[in-house]
Amino acid sequence: MTAESQNRERRAEVSRQTKETQIELALNLDGAGRAEIDSPAGFLNHMLTLLARHAAVDLVVKAVGDTDVDLHHTVEDTGICLGQALEEALGEKAGIARFASVAVPMDEALAEVSLDLSGRPFLVYNVTFPGERVGEFETELVEEFLQAFVNHARATLHVSVPYGTNDHHIAEAIFKGVARALKAAVARDPRGGGIPSTKGVL
Repeated sequence: MTAESQNRERRAEVSRQTKETQIELALNLDGAGRAEIDSPAGFLNHMLTLLARHAAVDLVVKAVGDTDVDLHHTVEDTGICLGQALEEALGEKAGIARFASVAVPMDEALAEVSLDLSGRPFLVYNVTFPGERVGEFETELVEEFLQAFVNHARATLHVSVPYGTNDHHIAEAIFKGVARALKAAVARDPRGGGIPSTKGVL
């Protein structure tokens, strides 16, 4: 890893404007866990605040969308923007750990998360929510958010919840698990080593 790569600011700002949503997102991978989240999806705001804190990234999100339809477009497009920001902030990915696996409990629920910043988008999602909603937030939107995120971060993400009975706890364990895996995967390897791939590119 060159000194330039080691000292490069890993930040990105993304803007997405469609007929359905308007989103502004800023990400600093070397932050302190600060979050300023403003979207019409209160539960998403809670989850993104958790993600920033436990990934030790700074995250700013301003999102509006066609909530008269439902929250789907706003949640999905926020996932798109977060994935784009991560991809941009990482650059060529020189000197990062790349892989991470964690297990995170939230009371009775357990989330097992494995992440590879591989350059190949793929989501394996083995999660069953007992209910359909947490407040106004449809639990199926957790998968929609993660799918949008991995598609645009070009990452491989496996998420499994082997047990859990409380929908809020399951979702919270998942987001905390993704956060801790992200923190470990983007960490700079003190030994350097350049691009963490035998192909020489990710």
